[in-house]
Amino acid sequence: MSLELVVDARKNGVWLALLKDGKLIELHEEQGNNEFSVGDIYLGKVRKVVPSLNASFVDVGYEKDAFLHYLDLGPQYNSLNKFSRDTLRGKQNVSDLQYFKMEQDIPKEGKISDIISSSAPILVQVAKEPISSKGPRLCAEITLAGRFLVLVPFSNKVSISQKIKDQGERDRLKDVMKTIKPKNFGVIIRTVAEGKPLEQLDQDLKNLVEKWKKMHENLKGAKPPMRILGEIDKTSSILRDLLNADFTNIHVNDEDLYYSVKDYVADIAPGREKIIKHYDGKLDIFERFGVSKQIKALFGKKVPLSNGGYLIIEHTEAMHVVDVNSGNRKGSDGQESNALATNLEAAEEIARVLQLRDMGGIICIDFIDMHDKANNKDLFNTLKNAMARDRAKHNIIPPSKFGVVEITRQRVRPQTDIITSETCPTCKGTGEVQASILFAEEIENNINYLLKNKKENGFALLVHPYLEAYFKKGLISRQVKWFLKYKKWVPVRGMSSQNLLQYSFVNKENEEITL
Repeated sequence: MSLELVVDARKNGVWLALLKDGKLIELHEEQGNNEFSVGDIYLGKVRKVVPSLNASFVDVGYEKDAFLHYLDLGPQYNSLNKFSRDTLRGKQNVSDLQYFKMEQDIPKEGKISDIISSSAPILVQVAKEPISSKGPRLCAEITLAGRFLVLVPFSNKVSISQKIKDQGERDRLKDVMKTIKPKNFGVIIRTVAEGKPLEQLDQDLKNLVEKWKKMHENLKGAKPPMRILGEIDKTSSILRDLLNADFTNIHVNDEDLYYSVKDYVADIAPGREKIIKHYDGKLDIFERFGVSKQIKALFGKKVPLSNGGYLIIEHTEAMHVVDVNSGNRKGSDGQESNALATNLEAAEEIARVLQLRDMGGIICIDFIDMHDKANNKDLFNTLKNAMARDRAKHNIIPPSKFGVVEITRQRVRPQTDIITSETCPTCKGTGEVQASILFAEEIENNINYLLKNKKENGFALLVHPYLEAYFKKGLISRQVKWFLKYKKWVPVRGMSSQNLLQYSFVNKENEEITL
């Protein structure tokens, strides 16, 4: 297995595509304004306490108040509240908790009105980003995530990822942490810490303690609402969470970002920075690595399967609904085996699509009906194994007697939604387009204008692959005719990201030329 990360830096942000053996499994967009991201720490102000919900609404600077439930306060809330208030008042001058007097834990089934009061400042962390018409979801149990560890202030507990199975390794990691962790700081040991030497774990812990110190400095004199500590960008967070021996290449198309990523990888995984490569090809980076084509196939309402079947994905206010269809697939072993083969392939693809689109909430999947209980069991196990690779928390209910599988999947960010349907830029949806000969003439007129009027040299024409084939068709193609007429060769590049009757011109630096 090989993992590749393709980083496409654009004017309005950065797109990240994670490829597993060439197949797109994750897609993220990092916009210029990355406030209210999961992990960001804010000093908020309690707007309103709602006893009936056992929750409160907090102003953190978002257009809608954020939501904080009692169960998300965390058992050590009293200690955190004392620390933050003393810091704001100038009484807590150091970030070190060695001599900090811990407060009593709050009761598990208490009332929020007994703990929080309106208009009070409160230190919180974003647990879920704003989704649709809802504001951020908050928690008051502050955690700081690192490469191998998660630091939990106001706790002395050492927890280990359940994915580390070897008991000897678990004991080793626990003993190591107990000897190096500071007093009144708890630690969660992540899966990637397995087998790592003491030096790397200690350095990661020091980085997290330094991060806590920075948060304490930012908190001094702060006034709500205010962001106290921002999470690292998505490029770095993906590398922090996923970078391992399976990563073969990281391709970046922006020089500044390339050096930034290289420095970060050199810091968290010395020696691995050689896998980072600066892409400076003329073809768009997503086009070069086949990402654009996969986006078109996987983000539409209809998602094709390699065996001829397909998925229909619908989104409603309450849930996502997925319908599995066999399409034109014809099996030679009967309907039951044909249904099983289609369902098994669909299960693998659905797990991939859920992760790729970051679909959350309730998902109902209508598989093709199968009468054999053993086949239904195989389908359930296949879906469970495929979903096991998903980092989001999820639950799967076995197929009902109607062949419907229900999944609940954790939703912490807005769903990645990319419109793949195209409106003809020429007819604007009316169904009437100009004659193809006129469209070709329009492009040639623009080529004439660029060469003779603007004196542009070395530009290229970007069109849909169908138009690329049209302009290059034949021995004396239209492209050749342009060369004979203007004595200049105009490269024609097919771009699957372009609409059917859309075209543009780019210069040598791959920047679009305005006509």
